[in-house]
Amino acid sequence: MWQAARRGLKALSRDGGVVPSPNIWYYPDTYELENRAQDVDGEIWRVLDRESPWAGRDVLDLGCGDGFHLPKFAGTARSVIGVEPHEPFVHKARRRVSGSGNVRVLSGSAQRVPLPDASVDVVHARTAYFFGPGCEPGLRETDRVLRPGGVLAIVDLDATAEPYGRWMREDLPHYDARAVEDFFERNGFRCHRVATRWRFESRAELEAVLKIEFSPAVAQRAIGDVLRHNGNDDGYTVPVGYRVHVREKPTGLVLPGHSASSSSISPRMP
Repeated sequence: MWQAARRGLKALSRDGGVVPSPNIWYYPDTYELENRAQDVDGEIWRVLDRESPWAGRDVLDLGCGDGFHLPKFAGTARSVIGVEPHEPFVHKARRRVSGSGNVRVLSGSAQRVPLPDASVDVVHARTAYFFGPGCEPGLRETDRVLRPGGVLAIVDLDATAEPYGRWMREDLPHYDARAVEDFFERNGFRCHRVATRWRFESRAELEAVLKIEFSPAVAQRAIGDVLRHNGNDDGYTVPVGYRVHVREKPTGLVLPGHSASSSSISPRMP
């Protein structure tokens, strides 16, 4: 994560290509452990269910990786589409949802979503692409594929929340969390801070995950912090804060000088 975040603040490489993720791309088995350990109390899902309900709706999971979150949406959504730029994960995601009749996985990127205009009701993006300034092409694409009244929900780590945020800041001294939040606020998003727990069954799992998330020195400090506050009776838990940024696409023209509770996105004019 630490290397990805350094580059991910601009979302794209200079030629507009995909920025590789050094954790999930190169350590997919360990990242699967991380996904299973995250948000064990379901706090993020509760916020998403309230702010961007997906039951009976058409959902796009943008940057879906190997499809870990697709089955959750598929349980109640009308249809689910995962879009992922890394071809090996497109195949992994398809295998994961092979028994679900309402799920498709497509190859594509945030700035080039392979869907028609106004074709989905909910766009979900979790710790992928939308890291603040630089992600404007992806924001324009989500606006294009969302139907009027549709919702974009971006889930990202909160670098201000302890202790995980402190470890992030050690690896990313130039990361300005306030500037990122200001960017999303200017673009019409509401910010919901979510306190979660990651829980690992063993010390080996904890160490493996933190070592792909942080530089070696910071990972060792993080592991030490966790071990000092955890015993073996209930596994190893880590408090991790998230931000869920949410905005709706307007259902009609928003006139200058008038606020709209649904969004501040300016609709496209013919």
